[in-house]
Amino acid sequence: MPNPLLLPLLNWARKLRYPVLFKLTAALFAFSVLLPPGIDPIPFLDEIVFGLGTLLLANWKTRKPPAVGEKPPIDGEVHR
Repeated sequence: MPNPLLLPLLNWARKLRYPVLFKLTAALFAFSVLLPPGIDPIPFLDEIVFGLGTLLLANWKTRKPPAVGEKPPIDGEVHR
């Protein structure tokens, strides 16, 4: 069940494309790793990184739809 405090942030991040989402996730992860233990300037930072990582992996396999002029190949048809 999503945390109600993080849900607006993750809904916003869901609209981001792969390169921007990757950079945001990497920056927050690095920030989280470099902080000394016990210091948490951003509440729920670990949960935000986990949520963004999940969105990153979910968007990774999303394929673009075929171009308008292209037809999908028929079974057994060879493209050259």
